[in-house]
Amino acid sequence: MNKSFLSFIVLIVLLVPINSIQAASDSIVVQNWFCLGTGKNEIPERSKIVNCDVAVIGAGMAGISAAVAAARQGADVVLINDRPVLGGNASSEIRVTVNGVQTLKRKNPVERETGIIEELLLENKKYNPQESYPVWDHVLYDYVYRQPNLRLMLNTQAIKAVMEGNKIKSAFCWQATTETEIIINAKIFIDSSGDGLFAATSGADYRTGREGKAEFGEKYAPDKPDGWVMGESIMMITKDMGRPMPFYPPSYVKKYDAAKAKGRKIKQLKEGFWWVELGSPKDVIADREKNRHDLMAYFYGVWDYIKNSGDYPESANLALEWVGSLPGKRESRRFMGDYILTEKDLLNYKHFDDAVAWGGWSLDEHCPGGILSLDQNPSYFHERFSKVYEIPYRCLYSRNVDNLMFAGRDVSVSHMALSSTRITGTCCMMGQAVGVASAMCVDKSVGPRGIYKSYIDELQERMLREDYYIPNRPANDSADLTKQLSKVWATSTSSGDVKNLFDGMGRDWEDTIHHWQSEGLNEKLYIEWKKPVKMSSVEIKFDTNLHRKIMMHKNPAKNYDQVPGLPPELVKTFSVDVFSKGQWHTVGEIKNNIRRFVPVAFPEMKVSKVRINLKETYGCPHIRLYEVRCY
Repeated sequence: MNKSFLSFIVLIVLLVPINSIQAASDSIVVQNWFCLGTGKNEIPERSKIVNCDVAVIGAGMAGISAAVAAARQGADVVLINDRPVLGGNASSEIRVTVNGVQTLKRKNPVERETGIIEELLLENKKYNPQESYPVWDHVLYDYVYRQPNLRLMLNTQAIKAVMEGNKIKSAFCWQATTETEIIINAKIFIDSSGDGLFAATSGADYRTGREGKAEFGEKYAPDKPDGWVMGESIMMITKDMGRPMPFYPPSYVKKYDAAKAKGRKIKQLKEGFWWVELGSPKDVIADREKNRHDLMAYFYGVWDYIKNSGDYPESANLALEWVGSLPGKRESRRFMGDYILTEKDLLNYKHFDDAVAWGGWSLDEHCPGGILSLDQNPSYFHERFSKVYEIPYRCLYSRNVDNLMFAGRDVSVSHMALSSTRITGTCCMMGQAVGVASAMCVDKSVGPRGIYKSYIDELQERMLREDYYIPNRPANDSADLTKQLSKVWATSTSSGDVKNLFDGMGRDWEDTIHHWQSEGLNEKLYIEWKKPVKMSSVEIKFDTNLHRKIMMHKNPAKNYDQVPGLPPELVKTFSVDVFSKGQWHTVGEIKNNIRRFVPVAFPEMKVSKVRINLKETYGCPHIRLYEVRCY
């Protein structure tokens, strides 16, 4: 018998009651595959072992961020995903908008996340201006595929963790499309799969459901703990056909009683509806197939009401162009770390010395019963924040499995805190943080907790260098040669000061300016040292207007406040010169730049001056920079 098949059956034995296996084994037959190509009976051998430094389980937006961040730090990374496309809830299969901090109660309600998520959104602006979700899938694919040190495996699920004491040795995986079992051996594992099946099989501590008020003193928590989690939804997109389009509901439709529906206003007919939602009072994972069917039934009931009740004559020419078949999930397992982030931490803006991420989406508790509870509002409230809150590193690794980390909605938070931290942009920042930390674990031969105990400052510095922002934590990298500069000047200044480029803050924050801005285009910035310094990289952070949304949306009408194409403030063309051995050398010339953070690398030279020639933007009449570093 095929060894791969036997191993897979052994795995099933570990997960299924023995009497069920005994009954199934009676019907197993040996493969007898006659291969016409060779004229022989062959038993296909489909199994392989993959060795790497870091294994990332789940390639949603958090998993992508984690894998890319680890690979860029030099780790050998394998990223697996159980679906054929990348992006998780943000993929074409589900189509959740890549939201982030955008509801703050302040002058600038939008504070866009930087780093890897910013790179992805800018690439989408460049390569997918038509805002197609299937094309977005391929933008993500290309971004991951071309990353050095990173191997991608799609249609692959990590079914079980193989343990050695308190550490994970291997991930036992099954790739459905190739009928191949894959054993992934790694030093560090990151579960960013959302549901966290792999992490759960390792024995990592987790909880589901809602904590009661007493445990953490959360004012919005229920009086007593219960098993409810926020539900999942399916979405849709419509198309105006220019002629009357009838709608005939499927056989399984569940009638929508609009007269009993509280707070479920149908404001637009282009896309939606998030409130067609179902959770579970006990086990949302076990209930998922039933919920998937019922969500489709309830959705078609809502659409039948819109099309055939007569209350929405504007729907006459509309037809459904796409309806999701895979529900988007908000919550299931939450794995416990050395710290559990709570509602009180968020509302009190608690400062953490080990902060590595931040959020600001409102606390947003949904009705537990979803569409089954029409007498209740689908979202109970939106408690908006006046500033961003911090997320500590201790929430991002397991408290009882020594080499396991998390990113996304499965991190160590209370149910109420999750109502905000689950937002995609926030999850991406957590992903980038654990990606950098995982590579450091490999470099320093320590576990994730060891990074907290001995290297948290270095972790933060590495992240800040890669166009990250950490609240209340300016960068102060002693290796940055600009710490030794003797003089800096520019050909003109209209806002800010050139000295701001070295203050450790890579963005403006409310009314605090951290930029230098020129009067016009074709400007030059000079940096000088008293004595030549050895240098091989100049790293620049440009302006992409982080106070404006740039994410794609299913309903283009919701992008009314966005600017088409790449941000006009972004520098499009520039070059870098260095003064070495008595003359200027051009070490980098960038055309059609689409990145906010651009490192320009070159062979090491002794340099006494750097000149950055800033030539043109994507439309803005001046140049704005936030940071320059030299290494």
